[in-house]
This record gives sequence, C-alpha cells and structure tokens, in this order.
Amino acid sequence: MANYTVDNAHSDIGFSVRHMVFAKVRGHFTKWTAQLSIDESDPSKSTLEVSLDAASIDTREPQRDAHLKSADFLDVERYPKITYKSRRVQRTGDKQFKVVGDLTIHGVTREAGLDVEELGRGKDPWGNDRVLYSAKASINRTDFGLKWNQALETGGVLIGEKVDIEVDVETVKGK
Repeated sequence: MANYTVDNAHSDIGFSVRHMVFAKVRGHFTKWTAQLSIDESDPSKSTLEVSLDAASIDTREPQRDAHLKSADFLDVERYPKITYKSRRVQRTGDKQFKVVGDLTIHGVTREAGLDVEELGRGKDPWGNDRVLYSAKASINRTDFGLKWNQALETGGVLIGEKVDIEVDVETVKGK
C-alpha cells in the first residue's frame, strides 16, 4: 500500500448544474484536502478520503456564491465541510475504477460512486512519482437537502437538481 498526497496546485474539484433549464453554471472548490492509499496489486484495498471547505465554493459570481453558502443551500455556518470517504474500490478496466463511498453534504450522507480513470504516471523533475486521475459523478442535490428552487414563468425551474461533478487530481507518492 502506498500513500499519495494531492498536489492542489495542479488539481481541481469542479461541478456544473443547469440554470434556467438550458444554461450550465460551473464552479469549483478552492480549499480541500485528500488522502489516498493505493494498493497497486489489489485496488479493492485502496482508500480515498476528501474534505472540502464548503465556504470555498467559487462560481465566479459573488452574489451567487453568497446564496450557495446560505441556509438555502450549503448552510456553511452549520455544515462547514463536505466529505467523501470510500467504502470500496473496484477495477472496471485497464486504468478505470469505480469508487463507491459516503458523500456528506449539508449534514446528509448518501452513497455516491465515482468513475475514475488513471490518466498517466511518471517522475517529475525532482524525482517524485506522480499519478494523475480524472473522476466523474452525478448526484441529485435534493437528496442532500438542497431543495431551494424557483419556478419559471415559461415552465421549468431556475436550478436543475442534477449536479455533475468532475475531479482532476495530480498525486505525489509518499509525500
């Protein structure tokens, strides 16, 4: 089993959600940590833990970010962290994995799966072993108590329920 640290300067946890039915709003979290332990010979023994600072949400629109931090959505004063802890890892292809774990948002924990792909590995100029991963998931925000919305005169709602999550991480072995 080898421990890996995420290089946050070269990593991102992002999301997108539909706005007014057609458009997509994208955002990401700027403050987070992750711990990975990877068993190359038996991926099922690998583990992943992630903790996001909910108040670090950034959609490039301060008013929207303030609303997302409020009690209508993340309620960051009561629930300052969003966490994910893996329960099982399964190889689904040569460099593909399914990671299933507990995602906690707004004080609600639900099972969530991540489709993970290893994008590459190699040594950096300082001799460190690095592995790059991409992960995707979709969740329904209402499953986590994030139910605020507004009906549109033309039909539909202001904010979609489905949230697409995209993660790109560069990890460093043994750091």
